Amino acid sequence: MATVFITGSTDGLGRAAAQSLLDDGHHVVLHARSAERAAGLGELASRVAGIVIGDLRSAAQTRSVADQVNAIGRMDAVIHNAGVYTEGTRGSTPEGHAGVLAVNTLAPYILTALIERPRRLVYLSSGLHRGGEGSLRDLDWTKRSWDPAKAYAESKLQVVALAFAVARRWPDVLSNAVDPGWVRTRMGGPGAPVDLETGQRTQTWLAVSEEPAAKVSGRYWHHMRQEEPASEATDAEFQDQLIARLGELTGVGLPGA
Repeated sequence: MATVFITGSTDGLGRAAAQSLLDDGHHVVLHARSAERAAGLGELASRVAGIVIGDLRSAAQTRSVADQVNAIGRMDAVIHNAGVYTEGTRGSTPEGHAGVLAVNTLAPYILTALIERPRRLVYLSSGLHRGGEGSLRDLDWTKRSWDPAKAYAESKLQVVALAFAVARRWPDVLSNAVDPGWVRTRMGGPGAPVDLETGQRTQTWLAVSEEPAAKVSGRYWHHMRQEEPASEATDAEFQDQLIARLGELTGVGLPGA
């Protein structure tokens, strides 16, 4: 049985993934944005191997999340599930970054770099990432007028590129990206066409399955099938430039092989 850490797991897809893994006998470490959110986990809290707390908009709290996970022990897999959708303004995190960038891109990068290396990494993206090319020209939205849809698309392209960059750098780790579809969650809304069970299935399968089909790396998945992502995400030069820029923005370096 595997031990799996899931970010953003107090509700929605993260919680559904946690429940699925627990039902299959795996050990799960949950993540809550705040103590108040953790208190709302109810009976789920009694079933898990641990709960870590930290707001991923804050780089300091994201580092603390990594420390808390490492204190529990080495994970077999990490599912980078936490994310925010379109926000009306750029906002400003404690470090001055755009909120969407901080949660959707910087946080998974920091956690990837600082959590003891697991055997598998799964990053949640979106089919909308295909509209996010060209982000390196103004990664943090300091020069452009704010465009919520574009910012979201860029962040989801960046996380696919991060998954693929890690697959290249760490050949001993299975690193993949997943588009769960438009799911009926608080973020997706009640009219979304995909149910929670379908939405969580691919990422939990990639995190723990011993099936040969799941033991691949550097792939982009949608509903248990591999798909072709945006060309920029697969470009090694873009990946390397992105990793370098994220290192500059966070002060955290991504270790090599």
